Amino acid sequence: MHKIWLIIQREYLTRVRKKSFIIMTFLTPLLLAAFMVVPAWLATVSDSSDVVMVLDESGLFADKLETKKDLQFIPIQGDLESAKELYRETGNTALLYIPKMDINDPQGFKVYSKKNTNIQTKARLENMLEKEIENQRFIASGIDREQLNKMKANISITTVNLSDEGERDNNAWVTSGAGIVAAVIIYFFIFMYGVQIMRGVIEEKTNRIVEVIISSVKPFQLMMGKIVGIAAVGLTQFLLWVVLSMVVVTGVQAAFGIKPAPTPAEQMMSGRVAGEDLTEEEQAVEDNKTKAVMGTALSALSNLNIPLILGCFLFYFLGGYLLYGSLFGAVGAAVDNETDTQQFMFPITIPLVISFILSYSVVLQNPDGPVAFWLSVIPLTSPIIMMVRVPFGVPAWELLVSMGALILGFIFTTWIAARIYRVGILMYGKKVSYRELSKWLFYRV
Repeated sequence: MHKIWLIIQREYLTRVRKKSFIIMTFLTPLLLAAFMVVPAWLATVSDSSDVVMVLDESGLFADKLETKKDLQFIPIQGDLESAKELYRETGNTALLYIPKMDINDPQGFKVYSKKNTNIQTKARLENMLEKEIENQRFIASGIDREQLNKMKANISITTVNLSDEGERDNNAWVTSGAGIVAAVIIYFFIFMYGVQIMRGVIEEKTNRIVEVIISSVKPFQLMMGKIVGIAAVGLTQFLLWVVLSMVVVTGVQAAFGIKPAPTPAEQMMSGRVAGEDLTEEEQAVEDNKTKAVMGTALSALSNLNIPLILGCFLFYFLGGYLLYGSLFGAVGAAVDNETDTQQFMFPITIPLVISFILSYSVVLQNPDGPVAFWLSVIPLTSPIIMMVRVPFGVPAWELLVSMGALILGFIFTTWIAARIYRVGILMYGKKVSYRELSKWLFYRV
């Protein structure tokens, strides 16, 4: 055990002192802060008022297109050709042409611009024109638009969990998001640091350093020390990323007074469509709806079993890494260079990729179904699948079965990896096949 501890220290200290580790540890939170804050800042910097000239031959939209703080309309008269010439002489954003038409079959709208019209401006113009045509149709049909709006019903269903502990609010967005985020982190860290194990073994084997090390320690001790040492590096880097990201993002937002741009999920929950201009009344309704939704989301977040989620995350983070890390170490010992790893990497990575895909397409749709259950029990897929299921609530016996299976799976894969490692670590210049690997399992060394 003392020798394994020395190897762990060597692997850990060697990697955390590297310039690449230090740079990436501090650079990643800065990139995350930039990803969250810079788009919002650029949006404020690039905000400018668009000026649109309007040639309305139909006469239906006279004084109907309301000027906004960032969108101004200038009505003009004459024919289309003279309007185009007038537009070319100005620095205005665009020319909106509205032909004579029947409101029951509106056709022929065109926007002329000196450059390509951006999506947001096009969507806002379409939205305004659609609303006004609808108003004209309501008037023609004798329907009061305001009365019709009052008759509309906005339904928001509050979902509540009934359990022995009482009633708790839940939210599908929050629950799904918590599981997916944890699964994505585990997925990428297994790949990132598993490959580091494999490359480290190949490098030591190529440089013949391992021949010196192996004279003092057993191959199994060397493999376990390397796996656990790199696991400690990954855990250290992850914790530093979490802490530094929170500090950097909070500091940048406070210093510049910038709010992060809304995510697509937030836009979807608020009911706001890109390019949609709302009246003050509609905006107030949408703001209240957004506040209600976010309040429900925060309530659902506070009702999640955070200690259980964090505990399971730590277990499956380490368990999944140790299981796959031993296999990556075995692959590194079996080959002489990284090019030869492809044939052995494929069967190792397939379960991870499949579990990642199925977590979206199957598990989120039915987290208590038979497919989700069995995938969360099989050790090769459980680190991803079980983390997606945990926020939804998993019976204690299923969690214990999954954890037990993962521990047994780690022991089994470590035994296989150790048998391959002890033979392959000192073997050079031979192309290894799966048949050859199966023989190594029963060699006596």
